[in-house]
Amino acid sequence: MLKLFTLIVAAVIASPALANDTMAEVKTGGLIFAQSDDVSMAEEDLFISASEVRVDYIFENSSDKDVESLVAFPMPDISGQVDNNSAISDYDSDNFLHFSTVQDGRPITAKLQQRVVSLGIDVTDEFAKLGIPVLPYSQKTTEALAKLPETVRKDWISRGLVYPMGTGDAAGVDLVPLWTLRSTYWWRTTFPAKKKVSVEHRYKPAVGGTVAISFFEGGEPKGDRFEEYSRKYCLDGDFVRVAQQRAREAEAGGANYTESWISYVLSTGANWAGPIKRFQLTIDKGKPGSLISFCGSNVQKIGPTTFRMTSEDFDPTKDFDILILNPPETAQ
Repeated sequence: MLKLFTLIVAAVIASPALANDTMAEVKTGGLIFAQSDDVSMAEEDLFISASEVRVDYIFENSSDKDVESLVAFPMPDISGQVDNNSAISDYDSDNFLHFSTVQDGRPITAKLQQRVVSLGIDVTDEFAKLGIPVLPYSQKTTEALAKLPETVRKDWISRGLVYPMGTGDAAGVDLVPLWTLRSTYWWRTTFPAKKKVSVEHRYKPAVGGTVAISFFEGGEPKGDRFEEYSRKYCLDGDFVRVAQQRAREAEAGGANYTESWISYVLSTGANWAGPIKRFQLTIDKGKPGSLISFCGSNVQKIGPTTFRMTSEDFDPTKDFDILILNPPETAQ
């Protein structure tokens, strides 16, 4: 079985995730994530903002033999939805987040694997047979869906692949994608025995969010959504009070604060041999007037908009989520 080192990073679409490194095996149907016994993550230096994600790794092969492998980088899941509020600037490009990677100073040209999933079922071959582009929200996808035969149209609606928008006959109904696209870039590499290897990734995240503060109920900090946000983003009393004040100001005729969500899958970092020996996370909230909340320990503010968290022998057991409340343009 060919082992695959998987460098997972993803961006945010609705409730998307940026992902950490893990390992995988190549099996029929795609990549199956596994664990490494020989290669550890010696360092991870992660920078997250709404406009850029940078992640720099140092891997170390502790064995006395070279490890030849595939290295893979799964992109974020892109899930179609009726109310699309994601920020992707290039919907018609396979590399929709402008992902690039460098290993030991050498740019890597990666291959791309894309899979289409709906309700947990892989329907990639069906899309290929019908010639339907796989990226939701792409103009080419919209045009192709409009030409679907009526029998296929009805079948896809009944199976939840698409949602009909509009009224009247079939010609007057637009089909909104509801499927999920899973993309993975991969390449071949060697981890030399008793050596360290550096890997760098850069990309522009697609940030999900809302057009107003959404986690209050009747203007009060209560309800299911507030409970979910409290758990996910570790909302504290000061953050809640200021957010509540901003929401009330908007209700009184002021401009809305907006939400941005960014997630990073840290837990897959535990699949490498041992803990992450040195971990550093830097977060930039963007604007001085923005509010930010996330779960972390020993966090220091190092600039007007930046925060930093560091740890030694870091064993990531939970994923990482960031909530940013962005001020109106007039209150930056």
